[in-house]
Amino acid sequence: MTQTPTHPQAHAQITIPAKHPMVTILGSSDSLLRVIETAFPSTDIHVRGNLISAVGEATEVALIQRLFDEMMLVLRTGQPMTEDAVERSIAMLRANGGANGGDGNGHRETPAEVLTQNILSSRGRTIRPKTLNQKRYVDAIDKHTIVFGIGPAGTGKTYLAMAKAVQALQSKQVTRIILTRPAVEAGERLGFLPGTLYEKIDPYLRPLYDALHDMLDPDSIPRLMAAGTIEVAPLAYMRGRAMPLFTNVLTPDGWRPIGDLEVGDLVMGSNGEPTPVLGVYPQGEKDIYRVTAQDGSWTLCCGEHLWTVRTRDDKRRDKPWRVLETQEMIGNLRAAHARRYELPMLTAPVCFPEREVPLDPYALGLLLGDGCISRRRTPSFTTADPELISALETAVPGVKVRSRGGYDYLINRVPTPSDAEGALLTHPLKQALRSLDLLGSKSYSKFVPDDYLYNTAEVRLAVLQGLLDSDGGPVTQNDRTCRVQYSTASIILRDDVIALVQSLGGVAYTRRRPADGRPQGTARGTHRYDSHVVDIRLPEGIEPFRLARKRDAYHAAGGGGRPMRFIDAIEPAGREEAVCIQVAAEDSLYVTQDYLLTHNTLNDAFIILDEAQNTSAEQMKMFLTRLGFDSKIVITGDVTQVDLPNGTKSGLRQVQDILDGVDDVHFSRLTSQDVVRHKLVGRIVDAYERYDSRPDQNGQGGRNGK
Repeated sequence: MTQTPTHPQAHAQITIPAKHPMVTILGSSDSLLRVIETAFPSTDIHVRGNLISAVGEATEVALIQRLFDEMMLVLRTGQPMTEDAVERSIAMLRANGGANGGDGNGHRETPAEVLTQNILSSRGRTIRPKTLNQKRYVDAIDKHTIVFGIGPAGTGKTYLAMAKAVQALQSKQVTRIILTRPAVEAGERLGFLPGTLYEKIDPYLRPLYDALHDMLDPDSIPRLMAAGTIEVAPLAYMRGRAMPLFTNVLTPDGWRPIGDLEVGDLVMGSNGEPTPVLGVYPQGEKDIYRVTAQDGSWTLCCGEHLWTVRTRDDKRRDKPWRVLETQEMIGNLRAAHARRYELPMLTAPVCFPEREVPLDPYALGLLLGDGCISRRRTPSFTTADPELISALETAVPGVKVRSRGGYDYLINRVPTPSDAEGALLTHPLKQALRSLDLLGSKSYSKFVPDDYLYNTAEVRLAVLQGLLDSDGGPVTQNDRTCRVQYSTASIILRDDVIALVQSLGGVAYTRRRPADGRPQGTARGTHRYDSHVVDIRLPEGIEPFRLARKRDAYHAAGGGGRPMRFIDAIEPAGREEAVCIQVAAEDSLYVTQDYLLTHNTLNDAFIILDEAQNTSAEQMKMFLTRLGFDSKIVITGDVTQVDLPNGTKSGLRQVQDILDGVDDVHFSRLTSQDVVRHKLVGRIVDAYERYDSRPDQNGQGGRNGK
């Protein structure tokens, strides 16, 4: 009696075009055919000439027919088929036929799509995904800003990410590649390993170096690393873009030490607007450098701190600003005796909140420049410009300016009908100056009160205009733009004038003229105090003068030109406790001491964190919040191989719960089926999975529970 087959039988004939030699389809000595026969044991496969016939279950025959179609598509691209490629093609076809087929968007990737997707070609070899999950991983890197590649060893997580990073660099999608790993593997501590720091960390970073050498010309790698285009560093050193705790950072309320800032505090960005602090990261003790600009402004930072700069060539060729570490610029600050690195300036005046003030800011500037504000005497003012007398009377209600002869004027109180006979009358100007703690100030002790220094741009400019109209002026030079110059005997007022200029986006240079031996001019007697001269350049559109004669001379000479700052010196400044911050500004810049613009977030970078299962939860948060604009992060790891100390939770495990469902963050999971090393590696991974899933003698799973 004949038994009826449980599945319907099907027959298919596949014709191989003559342009495809049968050896390319069947393999040398029929090696590829044997792989197919092994994968479909219940199907009879026969070859005659260029015809291949298959008899068996309908679903299996359909898969075989589809397999040969895909093989011919691959061969058509000029890429040979291998036994490994055939095995992976069969696995992909079976996966696409199952319930979990497709990429989640309704598209079912074909083996030909996977095996012919070239990522990078280097030195005669092409890097491409070899499995369906690898293709989806590579596609996710293209589509998302942050991608996690999670899976066992040998699945190509790091290698493919490196290939995408080099591809992005070569196509100018990013300007630098940053590769990092946590240096805590196998429980080893760097401090106990022999050798220098670089010799200690080299074993942890060696796989990254090896991948780089596969993808780039080995001779170019040292040059790219020296230029900062490629950076390879342990994870701990990714945090090292720091400033000493006492370094001043500008906030809407004035200067604050960076060590006092907390997440959510506001600091000033390059556009003059407040921007929130997103992260604060203590760095411990670090080597510190003093970075000084040619105008005398300076600040302190560590060697890894980042600066936005450009060179004359960058500007001439209309190239974008570049980001360099402090230590990259040391010894390279000059180009043919000219300063090499230009620093960015404020794009708009700093926007401090409005404060109430007791005295018109322009009038305050005039009085600080050429006023006498004695406690005992009536306030007076010295000028040769009647225009300033009129402005002073208009700006200060209740006063009348009266000439004492020559250029000397008294500022008298105007009597009112409400004045009572015998009552103590208060001079409105003296009352305002007293509230500002300026009454009785001498020429060497005058200053600009904080309520004016940290007020709106209009108030600050008015104070500066009053100072320049009274004690400053334009300095014209042949064939050059006009400088604005101001002089004072007060060191404090000198610094306040510089701060006013810098807060408006300008630059100010200062020099001292000693009193001894200075020509007297029209001054009476001898000079008792040194004079501090400030040369000023303000941005276009900011008017330094209200006085007509000075304003006209300034514009007749072509204005003040463009304010510029260049790095002049970088010098060691000892060791200090340091901290780094991240801000929400689009360009990541914030205002530090002397209104210098600096930042420490990674923009325009492709960043890879490898072996991420060995990060702590704190390290993972720190790393993720380093993300800058126009950057991409790929994080790879195997959660079954955690080498952290007992009790330390893996940041890679925790982050899957924290970021699950967050937009533009993608988790790609690879399995033993995606192992592209020796076949035995995949079997070993599966064996460990089975072992870890069994309860041990204590009734608990064998998997590392950290």
